[in-house]
Amino acid sequence: MQFAGVLNRMIFRSPGEDLSRSYKLLAAGLVMLAASASSTALAFDQPAGQWQDAQYGYQDNTTSQGWISGDWYLKVGGAVLHAPRFEGAARNQFAFQPMISLGRHGPAARFTSRNDNISLGIVDNGFIRAGVAGKFIWGRDRSTHRDLAGLSTVRFGGELGGFVDVYPTDFVRLRAEMRRGIRSHDGVVVDLAADAFLDFSDTIRISGGPRLAWASQGYYQAYYGVGPAQAAASGLSQYSPTSGFKSFGLGGAVTWQATDALETSVFGEYARLMGPAANSSLVRERGSRNQFTIGTSAVYRFDFSLR
Repeated sequence: MQFAGVLNRMIFRSPGEDLSRSYKLLAAGLVMLAASASSTALAFDQPAGQWQDAQYGYQDNTTSQGWISGDWYLKVGGAVLHAPRFEGAARNQFAFQPMISLGRHGPAARFTSRNDNISLGIVDNGFIRAGVAGKFIWGRDRSTHRDLAGLSTVRFGGELGGFVDVYPTDFVRLRAEMRRGIRSHDGVVVDLAADAFLDFSDTIRISGGPRLAWASQGYYQAYYGVGPAQAAASGLSQYSPTSGFKSFGLGGAVTWQATDALETSVFGEYARLMGPAANSSLVRERGSRNQFTIGTSAVYRFDFSLR
C-alpha cells in the first residue's frame, strides 16, 4: 500500500536517528493494524435498515488471489477537540485530530468508541471478541507547553498489546485493553470501559459509560516523574512515582449517520486523575486532577476494490 510505504519511510529513516529494533517492530505492527483493523471504523452490526456494518452490502471476497484481493474501505476525517494541553494540564486548548481508517469489508464489532485504539480482532464468538491492540504516541517536550520546560522529553513511539470485548447484553459492551510501551515509555497501561449504546432512530445512536485506567511505574516515570536534575531545571518538587490507578471518569457520544458514507458525532469525556498521577508535583503545582475533553468529528468512507 502507498500509505503504508510512506509511513515506513517516515518511521524507519528519520535523519540522524538510529531507531531500535523493538521500535521498528512496533511501527511495522501498528501500520499493519491500521491497514487491517475494521474495529477502528465507527461501524455497527445492526438489523437491515439500521447502522450499516463494515460490510456495507458487500460480501467477503477473499479468494485464492490472496488476502489483499476484495472489497476495501478508506475512512478519512477529523475531530476538533477542546482538550487539556497535556496530560494533567490545568487548561485546555483547541486542537485538530486527524482520523484515518483503512480495512477490508467484513464482520465488524457491534459497537466501537472513539477511545478504542487500533484493534485487530482475532477471536469473535458473538459474546467475546479479542485480539491485538496498539496506538501511536506523539512526543511531548517543552514546545508542547511552557509548564513542561525542564522535564524529560517523551519521545515519539507507541504501545502494543491486546484487547477483550465482552457483550453481556445486546446494548452493553465491556472493554479492556492492556498495552506495553515501546520507546515513549517502558511501562504497562490498562484501560477499562463500559458503554451502553441505544439507537434512537435508524441514523442516531447515543452511547456512554464509565472509564478506569491503571499504569505501571515505567509509564508514570515518563509522564509524571520529576528527578533531582529535572526539579532544579523546572522548579517543580522532586517526585518518584509508583504503579497504581491513573484515573476514573465518564464518557459519552451522540453519533449521526448523515449518509451511507458520512458519519458525524459530538462527544465528551471527563477524567479525574488519581494515585501516582494526582500526586505528581506536575499536577499538584501546575496542573489539575480534573481533565475535560469535548469535541465533534466527521468521517467520510470511500469504497474500492482490489483484484
